[in-house]
Amino acid sequence: MTLAPSARRPARRGSGRTGSPDGAGRYGLLLLVLIVTYLLSAFNGTKLASELQIGLFAVVLVLSLRSSPLPGRWPLLIGVVAVIGSAAALAASLAGGETGLGAAELWKALMLLATAVLVVRRVLAKPTVTIQSIYGALSAYLITGLMFAACYAAIQHLGNAPFFANGQPATTQTFQYFSFTTLTTLGYGDFTAAGNGGRAIAVMEALTGQVFLATLVARLVAAYRPPVGQQSRPPRSRPRSASGGRADRRLRSAPRGRRRRLGGDGDSRRDDV
Repeated sequence: MTLAPSARRPARRGSGRTGSPDGAGRYGLLLLVLIVTYLLSAFNGTKLASELQIGLFAVVLVLSLRSSPLPGRWPLLIGVVAVIGSAAALAASLAGGETGLGAAELWKALMLLATAVLVVRRVLAKPTVTIQSIYGALSAYLITGLMFAACYAAIQHLGNAPFFANGQPATTQTFQYFSFTTLTTLGYGDFTAAGNGGRAIAVMEALTGQVFLATLVARLVAAYRPPVGQQSRPPRSRPRSASGGRADRRLRSAPRGRRRRLGGDGDSRRDDV
Protein backbone atom coordinates (compact mmCIF):
# COMPACT_ATOMS: atom_id res chain seq x y z
CA MET A 1 0.00 0.00 0.00
CA THR A 2 2.83 2.40 0.77
CA LEU A 3 4.54 1.75 -2.57
CA ALA A 4 1.63 2.88 -4.75
CA PRO A 5 2.15 6.70 -4.50
CA SER A 6 5.90 6.42 -5.09
CA ALA A 7 5.28 4.19 -8.10
CA ARG A 8 2.90 6.66 -9.64
CA ARG A 9 5.14 9.69 -9.09
CA PRO A 10 8.02 8.69 -11.48
CA ALA A 11 5.51 7.77 -14.17
CA ARG A 12 4.01 11.26 -14.02
CA ARG A 13 7.42 12.88 -14.39
CA GLY A 14 8.34 10.59 -17.24
CA SER A 15 5.16 11.37 -19.15
CA GLY A 16 5.95 15.08 -18.87
CA ARG A 17 9.37 14.60 -20.43
CA THR A 18 8.05 12.65 -23.36
CA GLY A 19 6.00 15.57 -24.55
CA SER A 20 2.91 16.64 -22.67
CA PRO A 21 0.39 18.66 -24.67
CA ASP A 22 1.39 22.14 -23.55
CA GLY A 23 1.76 25.36 -25.46
CA ALA A 24 5.55 25.41 -25.54
CA GLY A 25 7.15 24.62 -28.86
CA ARG A 26 3.96 24.75 -30.96
CA TYR A 27 4.46 26.83 -34.10
CA GLY A 28 1.57 25.88 -36.35
CA LEU A 29 -0.46 28.97 -35.39
CA LEU A 30 2.62 31.19 -35.70
CA LEU A 31 3.28 29.93 -39.23
CA LEU A 32 -0.35 30.52 -40.17
CA VAL A 33 -0.29 34.12 -38.90
CA LEU A 34 2.92 34.79 -40.83
CA ILE A 35 1.44 33.47 -44.07
CA VAL A 36 -1.71 35.59 -43.60
CA THR A 37 0.43 38.66 -42.86
CA TYR A 38 2.48 38.17 -46.01
CA LEU A 39 -0.55 37.60 -48.22
CA LEU A 40 -2.35 40.61 -46.75
CA SER A 41 0.48 42.96 -47.65
CA ALA A 42 1.14 41.22 -50.99
CA PHE A 43 -2.39 41.69 -52.30
CA ASN A 44 -3.09 45.03 -50.65
CA GLY A 45 -0.53 47.71 -51.39
CA THR A 46 -2.25 50.52 -49.50
CA LYS A 47 -0.77 52.30 -46.52
CA LEU A 48 -3.31 50.58 -44.27
CA ALA A 49 -1.66 47.22 -44.91
CA SER A 50 1.70 48.61 -43.82
CA GLU A 51 0.15 49.95 -40.63
CA LEU A 52 -1.62 46.68 -39.93
CA GLN A 53 1.73 44.94 -40.15
CA ILE A 54 2.84 46.69 -36.97
CA GLY A 55 0.04 45.08 -34.98
CA LEU A 56 0.41 41.72 -36.72
CA PHE A 57 4.14 41.62 -36.07
CA ALA A 58 3.46 42.38 -32.40
CA VAL A 59 1.07 39.41 -32.36
CA VAL A 60 3.77 37.28 -33.95
CA LEU A 61 6.21 38.30 -31.21
CA VAL A 62 3.69 37.44 -28.49
CA LEU A 63 3.02 34.05 -30.09
CA SER A 64 6.74 33.34 -30.19
CA LEU A 65 6.97 34.19 -26.49
CA ARG A 66 4.15 31.76 -25.81
CA SER A 67 5.78 29.00 -27.85
CA SER A 68 9.34 29.76 -26.71
CA PRO A 69 9.08 30.41 -22.96
CA LEU A 70 11.80 32.42 -21.26
CA PRO A 71 12.72 32.21 -17.56
CA GLY A 72 11.74 34.78 -15.00
CA ARG A 73 9.98 37.98 -15.96
CA TRP A 74 11.49 38.23 -19.43
CA PRO A 75 8.25 37.34 -21.27
CA LEU A 76 6.32 40.04 -19.39
CA LEU A 77 9.03 42.63 -19.99
CA ILE A 78 9.33 41.86 -23.70
CA GLY A 79 5.56 41.88 -24.07
CA VAL A 80 5.22 45.29 -22.42
CA VAL A 81 8.01 46.74 -24.56
CA ALA A 82 6.41 45.27 -27.70
CA VAL A 83 3.04 46.85 -26.92
CA ILE A 84 4.47 50.27 -26.07
CA GLY A 85 6.87 50.30 -29.02
CA SER A 86 4.18 49.16 -31.46
CA ALA A 87 1.84 51.92 -30.26
CA ALA A 88 4.60 54.52 -30.73
CA ALA A 89 5.49 53.15 -34.18
CA LEU A 90 1.83 53.19 -35.23
CA ALA A 91 1.49 56.79 -34.09
CA ALA A 92 4.62 57.77 -36.03
CA SER A 93 3.32 56.02 -39.14
CA LEU A 94 -0.08 57.71 -38.90
CA ALA A 95 1.55 61.11 -38.43
CA GLY A 96 3.21 60.76 -41.81
CA GLY A 97 6.61 62.01 -42.88
CA GLU A 98 9.56 60.03 -44.10
CA THR A 99 11.22 59.99 -40.68
CA GLY A 100 8.16 58.56 -38.95
CA LEU A 101 7.68 55.91 -41.63
CA GLY A 102 11.33 54.97 -41.44
CA ALA A 103 11.17 54.66 -37.65
CA ALA A 104 8.10 52.42 -37.95
CA GLU A 105 9.90 50.16 -40.41
CA LEU A 106 12.92 49.92 -38.11
CA TRP A 107 10.63 48.90 -35.26
CA LYS A 108 9.12 46.18 -37.43
CA ALA A 109 12.58 44.87 -38.23
CA LEU A 110 13.55 44.89 -34.54
CA MET A 111 10.43 42.95 -33.50
CA LEU A 112 10.97 40.39 -36.23
CA LEU A 113 14.62 39.97 -35.28
CA ALA A 114 13.65 39.26 -31.66
CA THR A 115 11.00 36.81 -32.85
CA ALA A 116 13.45 34.93 -35.07
CA VAL A 117 15.94 34.63 -32.20
CA LEU A 118 13.27 33.26 -29.86
CA VAL A 119 12.02 30.72 -32.40
CA VAL A 120 15.45 29.43 -33.44
CA ARG A 121 16.54 29.24 -29.80
CA ARG A 122 13.57 27.08 -28.91
CA VAL A 123 13.86 24.85 -31.98
CA LEU A 124 17.54 24.12 -31.30
CA ALA A 125 16.86 23.48 -27.60
CA LYS A 126 14.28 20.76 -28.22
CA PRO A 127 15.78 17.30 -27.56
CA THR A 128 13.83 15.65 -30.37
CA VAL A 129 12.82 16.85 -33.82
CA THR A 130 9.05 16.88 -34.32
CA ILE A 131 6.72 18.37 -36.89
CA GLN A 132 6.46 21.44 -34.65
CA SER A 133 10.23 21.93 -34.95
CA ILE A 134 9.89 22.03 -38.74
CA TYR A 135 7.00 24.51 -38.42
CA GLY A 136 9.22 26.66 -36.24
CA ALA A 137 12.09 26.57 -38.74
CA LEU A 138 9.76 27.56 -41.59
CA SER A 139 8.35 30.36 -39.44
CA ALA A 140 11.85 31.66 -38.75
CA TYR A 141 12.57 31.57 -42.49
CA LEU A 142 9.50 33.68 -43.28
CA ILE A 143 10.33 36.04 -40.42
CA THR A 144 13.79 36.56 -41.88
CA GLY A 145 12.39 37.57 -45.27
CA LEU A 146 9.89 39.99 -43.70
CA MET A 147 12.61 41.45 -41.49
CA PHE A 148 14.89 42.29 -44.41
CA ALA A 149 11.94 43.76 -46.31
CA ALA A 150 11.37 46.13 -43.38
CA CYS A 151 15.07 47.07 -43.46
CA TYR A 152 14.84 47.93 -47.16
CA ALA A 153 11.77 50.06 -46.54
CA ALA A 154 13.59 51.89 -43.73
CA ILE A 155 16.48 52.66 -46.07
CA GLN A 156 14.01 54.01 -48.62
CA HIS A 157 12.30 56.33 -46.11
CA LEU A 158 15.41 57.49 -44.25
CA GLY A 159 17.73 57.81 -47.26
CA ASN A 160 18.05 60.59 -49.75
CA ALA A 161 18.03 58.47 -52.92
CA PRO A 162 15.57 55.87 -54.26
CA PHE A 163 16.26 52.34 -53.11
CA PHE A 164 15.63 50.57 -56.43
CA ALA A 165 17.51 51.28 -59.63
CA ASN A 166 15.87 52.31 -62.92
CA GLY A 167 13.02 54.07 -61.15
CA GLN A 168 11.26 50.89 -59.99
CA PRO A 169 8.38 51.52 -57.54
CA ALA A 170 9.26 51.23 -53.85
CA THR A 171 6.25 49.83 -51.99
CA THR A 172 5.62 47.20 -49.33
CA GLN A 173 4.83 44.69 -52.07
CA THR A 174 8.00 45.30 -54.05
CA PHE A 175 10.17 45.29 -50.91
CA GLN A 176 8.82 41.89 -49.86
CA TYR A 177 9.16 40.56 -53.41
CA PHE A 178 12.77 41.75 -53.59
CA SER A 179 13.49 40.39 -50.10
CA PHE A 180 12.25 36.86 -50.71
CA THR A 181 13.82 36.59 -54.17
CA THR A 182 17.09 37.60 -52.54
CA LEU A 183 16.64 35.27 -49.58
CA THR A 184 16.06 32.30 -51.87
CA THR A 185 18.81 33.50 -54.28
CA LEU A 186 16.47 33.40 -57.27
CA GLY A 187 17.85 36.67 -58.63
CA TYR A 188 15.25 37.54 -61.27
CA GLY A 189 16.97 40.87 -61.90
CA ASP A 190 13.81 42.95 -62.38
CA PHE A 191 14.44 44.72 -59.03
CA THR A 192 17.95 45.65 -57.96
CA ALA A 193 19.28 47.85 -55.19
CA ALA A 194 20.72 51.14 -56.38
CA GLY A 195 22.80 52.19 -53.38
CA ASN A 196 25.73 50.53 -51.70
CA GLY A 197 23.87 50.17 -48.40
CA GLY A 198 20.98 48.30 -49.99
CA ARG A 199 23.35 46.07 -51.93
CA ALA A 200 25.33 45.21 -48.79
CA ILE A 201 22.17 44.23 -46.89
CA ALA A 202 20.97 42.21 -49.90
CA VAL A 203 24.23 40.24 -49.88
CA MET A 204 23.82 39.57 -46.16
CA GLU A 205 20.28 38.33 -46.74
CA ALA A 206 21.38 35.98 -49.52
CA LEU A 207 24.09 34.52 -47.28
CA THR A 208 21.61 34.16 -44.43
CA GLY A 209 19.16 32.31 -46.64
CA GLN A 210 21.77 29.86 -47.88
CA VAL A 211 23.14 29.13 -44.41
CA PHE A 212 19.63 28.79 -43.00
CA LEU A 213 18.49 26.24 -45.57
CA ALA A 214 21.75 24.32 -45.71
CA THR A 215 22.14 23.95 -41.93
CA LEU A 216 19.02 24.37 -39.83
CA VAL A 217 16.17 23.26 -42.11
CA ALA A 218 18.15 20.43 -43.74
CA ARG A 219 19.28 19.16 -40.34
CA LEU A 220 15.77 19.20 -38.92
CA VAL A 221 14.26 17.42 -41.91
CA ALA A 222 17.00 14.76 -41.86
CA ALA A 223 16.62 14.17 -38.11
CA TYR A 224 12.81 14.14 -38.12
CA ARG A 225 11.20 10.94 -36.96
CA PRO A 226 7.43 10.37 -36.87
CA PRO A 227 5.76 9.68 -33.51
CA VAL A 228 5.99 6.19 -32.07
CA GLY A 229 2.40 5.38 -32.96
CA GLN A 230 2.98 6.27 -36.63
CA GLN A 231 6.17 4.31 -37.14
CA SER A 232 5.94 1.19 -39.25
CA ARG A 233 5.69 -1.96 -37.17
CA PRO A 234 8.08 -4.84 -37.83
CA PRO A 235 6.59 -7.64 -39.90
CA ARG A 236 5.19 -10.50 -37.87
CA SER A 237 6.59 -13.98 -38.19
CA ARG A 238 4.77 -16.22 -40.58
CA PRO A 239 2.39 -18.56 -38.74
CA ARG A 240 2.97 -22.24 -38.99
CA SER A 241 0.79 -24.29 -41.20
CA ALA A 242 -1.79 -26.56 -39.69
CA SER A 243 -0.09 -29.68 -40.98
CA GLY A 244 3.26 -28.61 -39.51
CA GLY A 245 1.69 -27.99 -36.10
CA ARG A 246 0.01 -31.39 -36.07
CA ALA A 247 3.31 -33.05 -37.06
CA ASP A 248 5.16 -31.34 -34.17
CA ARG A 249 2.50 -32.37 -31.65
CA ARG A 250 2.53 -35.95 -32.95
CA LEU A 251 6.34 -36.06 -32.67
CA ARG A 252 6.32 -34.81 -29.06
CA SER A 253 3.61 -37.24 -27.93
CA ALA A 254 5.09 -40.35 -29.61
CA PRO A 255 7.17 -42.89 -27.61
CA ARG A 256 10.92 -42.63 -27.76
CA GLY A 257 11.45 -45.43 -30.17
CA ARG A 258 8.84 -44.16 -32.57
CA ARG A 259 10.11 -40.57 -32.09
CA ARG A 260 13.46 -41.65 -33.54
CA ARG A 261 11.73 -42.93 -36.64
CA LEU A 262 9.56 -39.82 -37.02
CA GLY A 263 12.20 -37.21 -36.21
CA GLY A 264 14.93 -38.40 -38.59
CA ASP A 265 18.61 -38.92 -38.01
CA GLY A 266 19.16 -35.74 -36.00
CA ASP A 267 16.55 -36.67 -33.38
CA SER A 268 17.78 -40.25 -33.21
CA ARG A 269 21.29 -39.02 -32.46
CA ARG A 270 20.00 -36.82 -29.63
CA ASP A 271 18.04 -39.76 -28.15
CA ASP A 272 21.04 -42.04 -28.29
CA VAL A 273 23.10 -39.50 -26.38
